[in-house]
Amino acid sequence: MPGIRVEEKQLARIRGISAPTMNLSQLRILVAVAEAGSVSGAVETTGITQSGMSQALAALEETLGAKLLVRQRHGVALTALGERVLHHAQAISSHLDAIRREARAAGSQEPGSLRLAAFPSVFATVLPPLLRRFRTRYPEIALVALETDDREVETWLADGSVDLGVVLNPDIGSDAVPLGQDAWIAVLPAAHPLARHRQVTLDRLASEPFVLATGGCHLHAGALMRTAGLSLADIRIEVRDWASAVALVREGTGVSIVPESTLPENRKGLKAVALAPAISRRFGLLAPTARSPSRAAALFLDLARQA
Repeated sequence: MPGIRVEEKQLARIRGISAPTMNLSQLRILVAVAEAGSVSGAVETTGITQSGMSQALAALEETLGAKLLVRQRHGVALTALGERVLHHAQAISSHLDAIRREARAAGSQEPGSLRLAAFPSVFATVLPPLLRRFRTRYPEIALVALETDDREVETWLADGSVDLGVVLNPDIGSDAVPLGQDAWIAVLPAAHPLARHRQVTLDRLASEPFVLATGGCHLHAGALMRTAGLSLADIRIEVRDWASAVALVREGTGVSIVPESTLPENRKGLKAVALAPAISRRFGLLAPTARSPSRAAALFLDLARQA
């Protein structure tokens, strides 16, 4: 009786006995039987015994609590519910086959490697999140990060020594994938007279005792001054590292101009002042023009475009 069946299921849950659950094998058998039109016909296509199929179908119906198939003289017919369940079972089977094809395709491809060149400040600020996402998504690809100055990056891209490179201020209209931009900021000792200003011009800074930092790039405060028709009159010290320049400014050695992203969180003893007019540097990701991007490079470029 139906009431007894419900009561038995409730008792099974109370006692901690697992109620029957459908599985993929049962759904595949349902599809095979429906397509063959009979259990015996499905035996020939699947290699599963007739008794095994009958047990699987009975278990599936038991789980759903309804009939899916009606046995007829020359085979089986689906009930109305059976037709609807068959539709879902076919979709599941199709998705599983697609997953297997994707896995086979991925396994058949060479893992490959990616040689990526950039200058120090980009590796310290812009690239780390992108590199983490790439390593997580494509752990099979060997990623080699090469740190150098921005001119060398351009040289390596030109001769094809690297798969990708981050370039500074790429030409408008180039194939470079934008990675962001960074404003140039004046950094002054907190007690400096210019620290009271909200903005400062290059010509006001040009005559100050100056800490020149290059960051491994040809574009730095000295180059900004030359572009504006100015020159630094009193360079007290020249360093490569932005953090070193900031530390020297904090000690009162002079003033400096650094990318905003390189400013420390702790600015005690320092004052960051915007330049007027504002000046920024842009970053772009490029592949060598002499050849098509490798699979690994194409994947990295796609990831960068999504960022």
